[in-house]
Amino acid sequence: MKISVITICYNSAALIERTMASVLGQSHPDLEYVIVDGGSSDGTVEIVRRFAAKDPRVKWVSEPDQGISDAMNKGVRMASGDIVAHLHSDEYYLHPEVLSEVAALFKENPDRGWLTGGFHFVDRKGRLLREVRVRRYSYRRLIHSNVILHSATFIRRSAFLAAGGFEQSLRYCMDYHLWLRLGAMGDPLTVDRPFTCFTVHHGSRSTVESGATYAEELQVRLAFLKERGKWQFPYRVEYFIRQRLNRLYMKRLFSASGDPVGGES
Repeated sequence: MKISVITICYNSAALIERTMASVLGQSHPDLEYVIVDGGSSDGTVEIVRRFAAKDPRVKWVSEPDQGISDAMNKGVRMASGDIVAHLHSDEYYLHPEVLSEVAALFKENPDRGWLTGGFHFVDRKGRLLREVRVRRYSYRRLIHSNVILHSATFIRRSAFLAAGGFEQSLRYCMDYHLWLRLGAMGDPLTVDRPFTCFTVHHGSRSTVESGATYAEELQVRLAFLKERGKWQFPYRVEYFIRQRLNRLYMKRLFSASGDPVGGES
């Protein structure tokens, strides 16, 4: 079973080397690694080129794109694996057996189109800040909240394409938009173990701009409910409560990481 890991990046020289090493150090034998760079000018391209020169499993391109969704969709078009996974340049696999475990799980569960696990928040030195275990899943819970962790999620290519890929009009929550459509096709296999690490840093759009991220998530949810003729009001009330809790959570996370920049106020 071939797995394609896709990393999109832009001016990611400070972190991408660890990401690439974690992918290329995987024990799974049938691996393809796709890098989609947005035209970096900080040395990222040189790092990617160095890895690619030593390892034929690396396919890469560096050119302007139309945003994160466009870059991630481009990566899937470049990929040829049965399973696709997106691992951003500030993320890395927790250990070398992750992809072997994922492949085995898909083989044991041929009816599942996607699977998801947990991850660790870490600081720039790789020190554990907080473990986020896989969330208890039901489609109803997914509609209420984005309970899926992006970097710890793996999707059959056929399911990804059937769901329509990432929505390019979205700036932050294109993953949640995809999960809602994948969830309508079938439940993911939930795996109670961590697969990846996410580095908390001030360059991360989804954490630094967490308020805007949460607001867009609400809009994705309401549009989804409207499509299906569902009542939206309870979800609006729930959003304001969770927004405050999320803001507090992100501030504590940045404080623990020692990073000088926190979430939006």
